[in-house]
Amino acid sequence: MAQKQEEKEAGQDKKAAAGQTTLRWDDSKMTSTYANVCNVSSTREEVTMLFGTNQSWHTGQKELTVQLTDRIIMNPFAAKRLSILLSNIMKEYEARFGELKIEQG
Repeated sequence: MAQKQEEKEAGQDKKAAAGQTTLRWDDSKMTSTYANVCNVSSTREEVTMLFGTNQSWHTGQKELTVQLTDRIIMNPFAAKRLSILLSNIMKEYEARFGELKIEQG
């Protein structure tokens, strides 16, 4: 195991020496949150996404309460890149598991 880590670090050193940028993902402060609801709004300068959970299980209710838990604000360029990434991952998902039918409205 230690040998594999040393080989990985040696490979990273070679890339850095060749002038390539090394990307390291730091997940030390990462948290995980489940969401089954997302709302998106935008201005000229930013795109805001609100995530939450709809915990109402009965259909036909006149009022639903969504517990909002997370807000992500990004600039339009990052939002565009996210849109492309999500589109690509959903194409891969549907190729493996079949098309997802959703209602738009």
